[in-house]
Amino acid sequence: MSSPDPIAATRMASANDPAGPVRVIAVASGKGGVGKTSVSVNLAMSLQNSGQRVLLLDTDLGLANVDVMLGLSPRFTLSDVFAGRCDLADTLIEGPNGLLVVPAASGKRHMTELTPAQHIGLVHAFSQLDVPIDVMVVDNAAGIADSVLTFCQAAQDVVVVVCDEPASVTDAYALIKVLSRERGVTRVQVLANQVGHPSEGRQLYDKLERVTSKFLDVTMNYLGAIPRDEWLRRAVQRQEAVVDAFPAAPSSMAFREIAKRAEKWQTPAGPRGHVEFFMERLIPTARSATA
Repeated sequence: MSSPDPIAATRMASANDPAGPVRVIAVASGKGGVGKTSVSVNLAMSLQNSGQRVLLLDTDLGLANVDVMLGLSPRFTLSDVFAGRCDLADTLIEGPNGLLVVPAASGKRHMTELTPAQHIGLVHAFSQLDVPIDVMVVDNAAGIADSVLTFCQAAQDVVVVVCDEPASVTDAYALIKVLSRERGVTRVQVLANQVGHPSEGRQLYDKLERVTSKFLDVTMNYLGAIPRDEWLRRAVQRQEAVVDAFPAAPSSMAFREIAKRAEKWQTPAGPRGHVEFFMERLIPTARSATA
């Protein structure tokens, strides 16, 4: 028996609810090892569980692991798209609770060497993706590579994940500086991960905010903190989102709270004049606002 087509299933479920503007949230970090992908997976799943239609895009083009964290076995990845073996729509797979996932490839060195034009081409390709979704969460690679900068620039909101390590805060500042000065990103959400106490998260944010407010023209916002949690580690071992595997865990409650805050962010009023995901879905919104 063949598995159902996630695109067809989504269209059937949304037959009377046409595709509209999509909120795109890019999750990034200055350095690796801060739990960025775990944040992306659990934020996406929390939004999906709250009734949003969510697409989780893995853009860690050389060391992808979103599919591994969710126990998925993709037939195609973004590597196949760039090789011409399939279309972007063919990479879509349905994860837990109807979450849609576009997986990237792991161990494909050539995927880390794509040109800036190819990164922009991937952004534009999503405008032709005829799937009704409300939110796309983009799990970026760590650091300040061109792909990270382009995908963050193309999102409406950027979440920078930090943890209590000096290098994490230093590299987070470097990422925010490059996004601000080279890509015109003016607003950043900061999420503290793996904290021992809620006050620790606020202290990390304050440390980062003091430097950015002094040297950069960026509006910073403290999104919250995810506690260090044994249940989260167990969920990773089970290849499940902790919000599904252990809903009562401290980290699960924190992720649901983060998702509630994200849902309150202002809906994009229209395109901002540069490369953006789902550009065509933003243009009608701008027209209707001026009509």
